[in-house]
Amino acid sequence: MEKAERPIGIFDSGIGGLTVANAVLKALPNEDILYFGDTAHMPYGEKSPDIIIRYSTVITHFLLDKGVKLIIIACNSASSVAYKTVKNLANKRGVTVVNVILPVVDFILHEKYKRVGVIGTNATINSQVFPNKIKQKNSKLQIQTLATPLLAPMIESGFVNGEISKVIIENYLSDEALDDIESLVLACTHYPLIKNEIGNFYKENKRNVDILATNEIVAAYVKNILTREELLNTNQEEKERHFFVSDYTDSFEKTTHLFYKSKVNLQQSNIFE
Repeated sequence: MEKAERPIGIFDSGIGGLTVANAVLKALPNEDILYFGDTAHMPYGEKSPDIIIRYSTVITHFLLDKGVKLIIIACNSASSVAYKTVKNLANKRGVTVVNVILPVVDFILHEKYKRVGVIGTNATINSQVFPNKIKQKNSKLQIQTLATPLLAPMIESGFVNGEISKVIIENYLSDEALDDIESLVLACTHYPLIKNEIGNFYKENKRNVDILATNEIVAAYVKNILTREELLNTNQEEKERHFFVSDYTDSFEKTTHLFYKSKVNLQQSNIFE
């Protein structure tokens, strides 16, 4: 098989990364996808860096053995602490790795914002990866971060576009840590599902804040990489989309429709045994 016809590998701690997979296939409809959701160990946002690196290493080997041409770490927590490890493993096999942080940092710098807010899991916010990466290139840009650990489980439980989500979102976004921001980075791949609710909060409070969904930014970034490396799949045959999880339940599969527009058939794969 030609390298260009190999699948794109995507992994996340659960199903939040399906928002990235969905965005990638909108931008690159000819690509095959191989997705792994580590549902047995989710959420990564509450795990230690060492544990996240350990899980990410096992998943990376799984994707590489499946012959992927590029790996997307579709999890901000894993991107913030395991990127170097994943990149080193993949580079030995000639495979490029994209995380969900560096493309967003580049986007922010290009847009020339002065005050940027970042919300995400405890692991992502505590890593300080966004402030550190941005300050390396623009020390004057003000980064204001806030851990929002209730949002991901709220979304996975289906509490979106309702009173519960409205109250939780308002509570977080009203925090003084996010005062006077010009843009807000949704630094968790679950959060694009509440992008409209977040936007409504700012509209109701008459604040003009750009909401940056990482899935859309990452999809455009991946398209540019594959184009530059001449790895776009031009094969017009029916595309293959494989979705694996480390722990399967019927109820869990039903929740995937929140994250992915098409029906997803999850396959359990016990790669950690």
